[in-house]
Amino acid sequence: MNLTIELTTEQVIDLIQQMPPKEKLTVLKALAKQARKGRPERMKYAESKIREVCTARGLDWDAMTEDKRLDFINDIVHENRESSQ
Repeated sequence: MNLTIELTTEQVIDLIQQMPPKEKLTVLKALAKQARKGRPERMKYAESKIREVCTARGLDWDAMTEDKRLDFINDIVHENRESSQ
């Protein structure tokens, strides 16, 4: 018989905080390993979306310099902050 226990995020954090440091490190490494697994797909998706945004704004991502790309991303990140103030 399999039992499932549902815990809140806070409960999981509290549980991990009670573990010895070596075991905490094991948990952290396992979580990091799992997070890395999907990274290439997430990056490919993010790149396709940023290209769409560029095209919609009449820009060419491939023709942009690294500095222009960083400026563009910075502008996008801060767009909503400026409009909500």
